[in-house]
Amino acid sequence: MKLWVGLGNPGAKYAGNRHNIGFMALDRIAADHGFSPWRKAFQGLVSEGRLGTEKVALLKPETFMNLSGQSVQAAVAFWKLPLANLTVFHDELDLAPGKLRLKQGGGHAGHNGLRSIHGHLGDAYARVRLGIGHPGHKDAVAAYVLHDFAKADAAWLEELLHGISDGAQALAEGDGQRFMNAVSLRTAPPRSSTTQDKPEAPAPSAKVEEDSRSPMQKLLDKFR
Repeated sequence: MKLWVGLGNPGAKYAGNRHNIGFMALDRIAADHGFSPWRKAFQGLVSEGRLGTEKVALLKPETFMNLSGQSVQAAVAFWKLPLANLTVFHDELDLAPGKLRLKQGGGHAGHNGLRSIHGHLGDAYARVRLGIGHPGHKDAVAAYVLHDFAKADAAWLEELLHGISDGAQALAEGDGQRFMNAVSLRTAPPRSSTTQDKPEAPAPSAKVEEDSRSPMQKLLDKFR
């Protein structure tokens, strides 16, 4: 069994925040893959289902971001899971908006949700880093992550979330590259090769320029 955790803050006030993109990713997966209705458990909300042959539990901690580790630890202990079966979806300031990276282990880079999980469980778990961009100055970070995505972000955000859902089975089966490819097909689709596949058309013959001289000019030119 796999446990996937999305990080965010509970309640309608925070639902559209950049900090809640982890919640958004899990909501998309649950909706697209027929997971069970969300239920309260482990100081959070849980939904369960299958991705291919893998059983997966989704967890959205409701402890607020800074205490996420409490909820995650409770779920890990209940299912007696090794940390290798834990994947955390979280916002990432150091990636451009719409970019996604996988990471195994490592530091928390100042992310309060990851910091809390580190404190309760250590760092030997996988992360799906969801790029939201950086406001440009560290003093602006708190306001930036606790602010809703802008309307201009809607298109790339929707494609990113659908890409994550498209590749969810591959991620559950441990195929990180196939997961990344599924996301890329949504966020950076290849250019159409239609024109390249067609045989080259013959070069057009030289176009005869239209004579734009006036009748008087044509007459005068005859006697030059």
